[in-house]
Amino acid sequence: MIKSLRIGFTAAAVTATLVTLGPSAGATASAPLDRVTVDVATVNGSGCRPGSATVAVSPDNSAFTVTYSEYLAQAGGGAPAVEGRKNCLLSLVVHVPQGYTYAIAKVDYRGFGSLQPGAIGTQKASYYFQGMSQTAYRTHRFDGALDDNWQATDTTGIEALAWSPCGEQRNFNINTELRAEVGTSDPSKTSFMALDSTDGSINSVYHFSWKQCARR
Repeated sequence: MIKSLRIGFTAAAVTATLVTLGPSAGATASAPLDRVTVDVATVNGSGCRPGSATVAVSPDNSAFTVTYSEYLAQAGGGAPAVEGRKNCLLSLVVHVPQGYTYAIAKVDYRGFGSLQPGAIGTQKASYYFQGMSQTAYRTHRFDGALDDNWQATDTTGIEALAWSPCGEQRNFNINTELRAEVGTSDPSKTSFMALDSTDGSINSVYHFSWKQCARR
């Protein structure tokens, strides 16, 4: 029987218009005290039907979490080939307090894997702001045998952070993919990779980096 995991996905958004031109050249700032909110604009992909992903912002505005309820790729055991690859593209509207801009400095992915000896699991992700170049995919491979929670972390150095343009509302897009492959395992046995949790205890966490915008 396939175990399932759900990832908590919530986002916050504060309705405010930035009256500044761009990120200041100085060091990153502490998280704003006023409320930050994230709304799901669109959800597309074989791994996330509309309504199967939710978002929540931490109370201190340091991060938001994404939770999926149906995100699972499986191979072997008679599973159709199309089930071996699942993807999800989330477009988020992030509202931040006036005078601030943000980047995503680190992402922690957590899921569950059940891979037969010789099977292969893959998790991929990329991120970009609407109208800006998509970042290269970060890829994490898992080799069977595996029957446990898994975790993968993507980190971006401060000098390479992509900041949301001040004074503009651009959606933040998250493009993820899960794969399960039979590899050299027994094809009669099922292997799967999941970003899905029945109780919300396994989450994808997106960590903000904050900067104050330069005033006119």
